[in-house]
Amino acid sequence: MKGSFRGVKTTALLLLVPALIVLIGVFLLPMLYILALSFQDKHEQFSFDNYLLFFQDPYYAQILWRTIKLSLYTAVVCLILGYPVAMYMAKASSRMRGIVTFLIIAPHLVSVVIRNFGWVIILGEKGLINNFLTKLGLIEQPLKLMYNELGVVIGLTDSLIVYMVLAIATSLYQIDGSLYKASGILGASKLRTFFTVVLPLTLPGMLAGTTLVFSLSMSSYVTPALMGGSGVKVLPVIAYEKIMTQLNWQMGAALSFVLLASTVVLVTLFTRLIETKRYKEVFSS
Repeated sequence: MKGSFRGVKTTALLLLVPALIVLIGVFLLPMLYILALSFQDKHEQFSFDNYLLFFQDPYYAQILWRTIKLSLYTAVVCLILGYPVAMYMAKASSRMRGIVTFLIIAPHLVSVVIRNFGWVIILGEKGLINNFLTKLGLIEQPLKLMYNELGVVIGLTDSLIVYMVLAIATSLYQIDGSLYKASGILGASKLRTFFTVVLPLTLPGMLAGTTLVFSLSMSSYVTPALMGGSGVKVLPVIAYEKIMTQLNWQMGAALSFVLLASTVVLVTLFTRLIETKRYKEVFSS
């Protein structure tokens, strides 16, 4: 028995070797190289100057705060808009569930650049919304729906809401239907059933969806660059400009790792907050 167990274990480890090689070669080694690069100055000497500049310059602090703020806005909007869609998917027939799933995934078959240019046609100063409101006489000047923080949140929500919907829907699928009946028999209204039964049971899906949306928003480059324009700078855009425009690879690498560290810390704190007993006590009260 021990020999067969060891053989199975060895086989399992051998099966992991190709994946480990790809992970180390494509992810780990480049990350270590960028980390080492972030601790170099322009003369390729070891230095903390890049990180000191980041923490001493208020400009970078403002950019980091804007990146976090827009990511939080996007996560909240995706949660508010995505939860009803997930609820409908959970209660719909298998055929309708498949159709809705296809509809929310289908936009991702198109390049994010093309989708963002589609939003330009809709939200621009001469776009569909402003033209429609102007013809109705509701506005005299075009609304600024793009090249600001609102435009970035709209673009990010369009790109990332699918992760929130699917994460929450997965939690809803696992709820036993008899719980709804039991709650009704005990005299609970549909609203009370939702807040006391459904919502607590979908917290894992909400946590997973929020974590995914927030993390992807923090690292998003294309949508903020196209929908925010030059007036809304976020940390990924600044890192790209440092590397590709100014050819300052050292500072760009430092900004990249500050972004990575900020995302990991915030996601960890949020996860710990959700999992604490104190939060559960406040939520149940």
